[in-house]
Amino acid sequence: MFTGIIETVGRIRRIGRTEEYLTMAIAPNKPLEKIVLGESIAVDGCCLTVTRFERDGFGAEVSPESVRATIISGYKTGRLVNLERAVSAEGRFGGHLVSGHIDCAGEIVKVTSKGNEREIAVRFPEKYRDLVVEKGSIAIDGVSLTINRVKINLLDVNIIPHTRRETTADSWEEGVLVNLEFDLIGKYILQRLNNQNSAGVTMEMLVKSGWTP
Repeated sequence: MFTGIIETVGRIRRIGRTEEYLTMAIAPNKPLEKIVLGESIAVDGCCLTVTRFERDGFGAEVSPESVRATIISGYKTGRLVNLERAVSAEGRFGGHLVSGHIDCAGEIVKVTSKGNEREIAVRFPEKYRDLVVEKGSIAIDGVSLTINRVKINLLDVNIIPHTRRETTADSWEEGVLVNLEFDLIGKYILQRLNNQNSAGVTMEMLVKSGWTP
């Protein structure tokens, strides 16, 4: 589990393949202390497992499903990525619940500068519309952000100066694809409501619950 509070940015040093798995070597800008084999690190919001140590960082493998669902297939050597280690039990929970399981890719369609801030408009698949609410949370490339406005399949977020400095958000320009993970709690609520609706609501059930026609 993650929070969407990025610890540091890393640079992809090498990209390869082992059988059906894509492999990456990543060098963090700031040392990630006491990394152990098998631990989880979110790379642009995608939960990956540390599989080896590198001279200046770590290596990870990416499953075919993660490659399919994320923007990782478009990565090139030298790319900067957001890095976050899994939250510890004693740590502060500064962002929101982020699972590290990317739902889909979104496309940045507009960037507007407002002083030192930037407003980013992102297009997302319309089937996820019920999971996007104004003032709700979303993780974009692993960064926990608050949704300002929603219109059909477009959402707007503000990027404050601190986020611009500490993440890759300054490289988000029109036409760039980004990883999107929608709010985890919202997913469970929506699934629960869908399950209830699929069971059907009858007049008898409404009367028993206290409703008076």
